[in-house]
Amino acid sequence: MLAGLIGVGIIVIGACAFWAPQAAVDFGIPDTPTEDRNFRAWLSVKAVRDIASGVFIFILLVAATPQVLGWFMLAAAGIPVGDALIVLRSNGPKAAVYGIHGATAVVMLTISVLLLVA
Repeated sequence: MLAGLIGVGIIVIGACAFWAPQAAVDFGIPDTPTEDRNFRAWLSVKAVRDIASGVFIFILLVAATPQVLGWFMLAAAGIPVGDALIVLRSNGPKAAVYGIHGATAVVMLTISVLLLVA
């Protein structure tokens, strides 16, 4: 169930990148050029990957064991860790580094551990 919430969340984030690209500012990188056509193209690439990642979670919820989903969630936790490092390196706000990306990583790691010991 908790993994499903992560799946829904990442699909929504991906969809928002298509429908409201200005929401990318909340990612935490200062001076995000949301009106730039080239940036929007790269944001669309990220959006497709986010949506696919969320769909992967639902496929594993339906077709795999809790342990397989747990291993996937453990590997996928590297995404918010990487995002946090990108924002940190870009001198973005610490609230985005720890409050958004760091917290997401902790939740995903917790879910993966719960699934792996199930």
